[in-house]
Amino acid sequence: MAPRKLAAGNWKMNGTLAALAEIDAILAQPAGCDVLICPPAVLVQAVAAKGIATGGQDCHAKASGAHTGDIAAQQLKDVGASHVILGHSERRTDHAETDAQVAAKAVAAHEAGLVAVICVGETEAQRDAGQTLDVISAQLAGSVPDCATAANTVIAYEPVWAIGTGRTPTNDQIAEVHALMRDRLAARFADGADFALLYGGSVRPGNAAEIFAIPHVNGALVGGASLKASDFGPIVAALSAA
Repeated sequence: MAPRKLAAGNWKMNGTLAALAEIDAILAQPAGCDVLICPPAVLVQAVAAKGIATGGQDCHAKASGAHTGDIAAQQLKDVGASHVILGHSERRTDHAETDAQVAAKAVAAHEAGLVAVICVGETEAQRDAGQTLDVISAQLAGSVPDCATAANTVIAYEPVWAIGTGRTPTNDQIAEVHALMRDRLAARFADGADFALLYGGSVRPGNAAEIFAIPHVNGALVGGASLKASDFGPIVAALSAA
């Protein structure tokens, strides 16, 4: 089993029902890779009904209970989701999520039958201090639960300083981190060589092909460029051709 190629779109807090036209446009374009859209929670059911793989952007570690405003993994599954993004840097920063909390959510996702897309990444200060590899290693160890497999878990590397800024690490920097992730996963899990590893952080039509040529980059977690089929389509095409 080789890692599956995955183009994942994270719509973040963007989109209304009118945005479903973009899903139709994405589906109209041929794809030689897996394509996933993770819209806001209020759109998960509507997006899934279009017949495209759909994910949530977070889930609670508990299956149910008095957690106002939160969403359980099983609830996402119930309305058609197949995946859920966990530990995104915006969740880690805005909601102070820890590695342990991300791991607990991943366990809940697995128990509900969802694929967990677990995000890791360093801040600009950590990068400048030469701590990138230590930070990524620690996040992998703490955020990825022991029940993870290549079938139920995807790892996304998103350097925090590159998200939405237009800045992109050099190819060598991306390659270094993805090689580290592959080594760490292979050392810990029997099928660690088969986990899909995504790169995220200002992925655009103009740089996608170059990024997908980097070893151990099996796809992308795309933010703003996934909101329009005219931007996301060329990224999907580049991954399909990689």
